[in-house]
Amino acid sequence: MSISGLFIRRPVATTLVMLGILMFGLMSYRLLPVSDLPNVDFPTISVSTSSSTLGGTNITLQFSLSRNIDGAAQDVQAAISKTLRQLPPGIQPPSYNKSNPADSPILYLALTSATLPLPQLDEYAETFLAQRLTTVSGVAQVQVFGSAKYAVRIQVDPKALAARGIGLDEVTAAVSAGNPNLPTGTLWGPQRAYTVLADGSISSAPEFRQLAVTYQNGAPVRLQDVANVIDDVQDSRNASWYDGKRAVVLAIQRQPGTNTVQVADGVKATVASLSSLLPASVEVNTLYDRSVSIRQSVNDVQVTLFIALILVVLVIFLFLKNLSATVIPSLALPFSIIGTFSVMYLMGYSLDNLSLMALTLAVGFVVDDAIVMLENIVRHMEKGKPALQAALDGAREIGFTILSMTLSLTAVFIPLLLMGGILGRLFHEFAVTIGVAILVSGFVSLTLTPMLCSRFLRPPKEEHHGRWYEATERVYQRARGWYERSLAWVMDRRGLAILFSLGILAGTAVLYKLVPSGFIPTEDTGQIQGTTETLEGSSFENMRDHQLAVADIVARDPNVAHFMSTVGGGAANQGRLSIRLKPRNQRPPASEVAGELNAKLNSVPGIRTYLQIPPSIRIGGRPTKTQYQFTLQSADIDALYDNAANLERVLRGIPTLQDVTSDLQIKNPQVSVRIDRDRATALGVTVQQIEQALYDAKLLYLRSQKGTLIPLTSVASASNDIGPLSVNHSGQLPSVTLSFNLPPGVSLGTAVNDVQKAARQALPSTISTGFSGTAQAFQDSQQGLFLLLLLAIVVIYIVLGILYESFVHPLTILSGLPFAGFGALLTLVIFRTELSVYAYVGVIMLVGLVKKNAIMMIDFALDAERREGKSPRDAIIEACSVRFRPIMMTTMAALMGTLPIAIGWGAGAESRRPLGLAVVGGLAFSQLITLYVTPVVYTYLDTLQHRLGRRARRTAVAEPEAAD
Repeated sequence: MSISGLFIRRPVATTLVMLGILMFGLMSYRLLPVSDLPNVDFPTISVSTSSSTLGGTNITLQFSLSRNIDGAAQDVQAAISKTLRQLPPGIQPPSYNKSNPADSPILYLALTSATLPLPQLDEYAETFLAQRLTTVSGVAQVQVFGSAKYAVRIQVDPKALAARGIGLDEVTAAVSAGNPNLPTGTLWGPQRAYTVLADGSISSAPEFRQLAVTYQNGAPVRLQDVANVIDDVQDSRNASWYDGKRAVVLAIQRQPGTNTVQVADGVKATVASLSSLLPASVEVNTLYDRSVSIRQSVNDVQVTLFIALILVVLVIFLFLKNLSATVIPSLALPFSIIGTFSVMYLMGYSLDNLSLMALTLAVGFVVDDAIVMLENIVRHMEKGKPALQAALDGAREIGFTILSMTLSLTAVFIPLLLMGGILGRLFHEFAVTIGVAILVSGFVSLTLTPMLCSRFLRPPKEEHHGRWYEATERVYQRARGWYERSLAWVMDRRGLAILFSLGILAGTAVLYKLVPSGFIPTEDTGQIQGTTETLEGSSFENMRDHQLAVADIVARDPNVAHFMSTVGGGAANQGRLSIRLKPRNQRPPASEVAGELNAKLNSVPGIRTYLQIPPSIRIGGRPTKTQYQFTLQSADIDALYDNAANLERVLRGIPTLQDVTSDLQIKNPQVSVRIDRDRATALGVTVQQIEQALYDAKLLYLRSQKGTLIPLTSVASASNDIGPLSVNHSGQLPSVTLSFNLPPGVSLGTAVNDVQKAARQALPSTISTGFSGTAQAFQDSQQGLFLLLLLAIVVIYIVLGILYESFVHPLTILSGLPFAGFGALLTLVIFRTELSVYAYVGVIMLVGLVKKNAIMMIDFALDAERREGKSPRDAIIEACSVRFRPIMMTTMAALMGTLPIAIGWGAGAESRRPLGLAVVGGLAFSQLITLYVTPVVYTYLDTLQHRLGRRARRTAVAEPEAAD
């Protein structure tokens, strides 16, 4: 007795097993977290240090995907501890945080106030909010834009110092001595102990003004006599605006590997609990919340899944025209999907775009097995068998076919599990989810479906049909009759069919070359990030004025809801823009908005604006002004800088590239000071004094060790020069990174080829080059995906060969693959869609999908040959006729299940649509053609197998005779 027979005879046990699958699946669904994509973050740690004189150093360490972020952080902390003794004195100790500096923050909070001064607003932002937010689980760091910490600013007047004969170092010493902050200890008495509190520190401009710098003629020279002392902020070269109003903006970055939605929810809950403690005049505005677009995307995929369910059920009803017959196979859908949730929870997966897209795709073909089972049982009932016997016989007869279909379709996803790198991590969850759904559907089809058929199906003779049924049945019979006649015509011209197949194979190769290749489509999340840049050496005031001009254009754009503008806090000649767009139904796509804005913003003279839509996955740890990076490295720094500038000019002239820019900043105006050490020593002035006094070399004086004032110009000379604003390294070698965007309609593959060609022509062999970030991942994917497709075909061949105990018949089943590839690529060309990673996965899926029809045909044909002794031609023609209804049902179900993804609507549709188009196009074309070509191939290969079998038998007989 088959496995199906056990469940048919024990309906109570079958029902309870299915209820268990349903119960545990629903419980798991409620516990699954929500995310945009599976966890594909590289463990990244950013190390930074700063000094008041030399600026700052930032080091980004990116570990392999298998490295635990917490373990990596411990290694970094140990390395920092080893280097502390080697760092210059007075430097701020290095600190690290577990974040990718190139990754976009998941949440922007802007604090504004109409009444509070900026330093007080900053106190609420940095001390009250930011410090609390850093304790939220999953938060890596909270960046502060527009920081305005209170400080007293002392602007020394060199002329007043010179008139009074006071050195700048004396002013510095007086300020330090007049504002001590030292422990004062405890007075211990015989009975009591007293803590000594000496209030020596001062904290406001009026108090600093009264400090005595020195005494002349018995009277104090106060600080206000030689300097302008004002209440100010620590960094006056730093400002942020929210919708044109001065603001302090908090940007929350998550740790790699954490769930964006959970982290954002934790941050928002903390802000809500603290908002009541803020003054009424302080407004906390959410500029951007990544979790909103993630939830919208997941909700849209869920809607797509529901629509696919409805369409597939309608297809079943259209073919079966019976309510009970429709319900029975349709139950495989909820059980397969809900049962998969249990495995997803145990594997630590989430409800994200890929896992839900896997379930949506599964809707189209998890019902296939149940349909085949139902159709075969109905066929036995048409022979006059009672329902129970028909279910037992039909399930036993079709069980191996369903097992073959299920296992071979699941096997196609095994290569996805073997993928390495970021793509392997990305599609591992997709492959497991869809594979589990297929296995569950196969189990349901072998157990629940035949059991329900044995209990609820009525013999066709007892059914009373209406006019609609009769009319649709006549249409079906005519379609089958036309197919039988046309198939007979093709079978009489098998040579032409083979030539046609070879032509399609050649056409597939041609289309593969024509289809533009891409990586991961950029999704419209409603956000645009921008970097503004002026000439190197621009003053803060110049940068601020240009930034305000850019912000004014952004504020007037009708597609912009809110925006943040920032200058300072980084490179002196660069600013930032973070733009939140209006809802999708109130504006064009984000790419069009960015293109229109880019043209407007770059019309502002003196400043260049680079806009980009944040990618779904941020690969690489180096923040750049545009999306794709090409890095040059060389130990010869002069040759590197010269050739990098030359290559940048060449790339700017290539039409397939846009917004070409570089991180090379080596023309910053600087004053080079040459110290005359001998003369300084003779006059009693130390080099340390000179370096501390470098402000205005013509007016500054220093007090020598002999007590006399020495002009700074006597011991040092200054000259104008240019120097680097920043120096970058990659892998400890000096590097320059060129970055670029893509114009509309240009694929990443085309741009990568053009950049490589230009680099080969313009650069010497002493400079090594390579793409980094997303462009590098794209190159790696192109090398691996084609091998992955070949591996999927080999795996399917192995599985089918094992199931059929044949080397030949798996080739018959796989003969439809070229037609699937041709249909998929042709559809991408027609709809002007790139062959992205998602589309490639769709092509790989087709390997498993298109063989189902061939399995149904060949199983029946082989059985007819063995049992009835029919010729291969007669057997396959009969198989095509008998299996025509289930073939059409499963094909239409798969198409209807995938069609909502191919149409693509809602958030995240940009990623889903290429996969849907590839599957729909490949299925539609291949299923039509394979109805004719597969029978032809079967007759040729079956004849070949018989000849090989006879030859093997003759050889086996001849060997014993020779031995005798």
